[in-house]
Amino acid sequence: MAVAVEKQEPVQQLLKQGAEGKLYIGTYKGNRCLVKERFEKKYRHPALDRQLTRQRIKAEQKAFQRCAAAGLSTPALYGVDLEQRKIYMEYLEHSRTAKEFIDELTATTQADALSESAQLKQLAEQIGHMVGVLHRNNLVHGDLTTSNMLLDPVEKGAEESVFPYRLVTIDFGLSHFSDNHENKGVDLYVLERAILSAHSQLPGLFGMILEAYREHNTNHCKETIAKYEEVRARGRKRTMVG
Repeated sequence: MAVAVEKQEPVQQLLKQGAEGKLYIGTYKGNRCLVKERFEKKYRHPALDRQLTRQRIKAEQKAFQRCAAAGLSTPALYGVDLEQRKIYMEYLEHSRTAKEFIDELTATTQADALSESAQLKQLAEQIGHMVGVLHRNNLVHGDLTTSNMLLDPVEKGAEESVFPYRLVTIDFGLSHFSDNHENKGVDLYVLERAILSAHSQLPGLFGMILEAYREHNTNHCKETIAKYEEVRARGRKRTMVG
């Protein structure tokens, strides 16, 4: 069931616009928040567009709830407005994407020391844990990239930690509930391709993530890995053939 939303103040600042929607900084009950708006697709019939948008917003809302139930960190969900096509959520203003963190790390660390970086290993562990728990609970993200993962600073004991962040998963616009091994395998393949594309200087990063994934996905993990390898082989064949 959708969460009722009171009339909000106008959104204030556009942060990002993609193919599916816009992200704003706005307000919810007087508090600063992030607003995700799925805009109307003019090429669709209005009734179909309305139906699809409502379904996807509800699916995204359920993904937030399932992540919370599984103990994974996401921005707090404040409410949704199906009529206005908006989702209101917590704005983590001090966070940065995992991609930004990795880019900074690779720019400031010697190439031969990157594979032994304690920070990189901790990040890989957290990513593997997150994806493993998602799949253990039959939740397929659909768009796993390091740009869709936030690193939010942790205050308690941060000065004593080599990696003082919690990993926060975002953007569930393509997520869905599935116990299908191939769907989960595709999820892993999408993550691998995203990492190889965005972080080509770290060819071992995905392997570290997969190691942690195996530990945390106790729901038919071997079958999922086998499907991932099948999908990967098909992808390589298409690349070779052209």
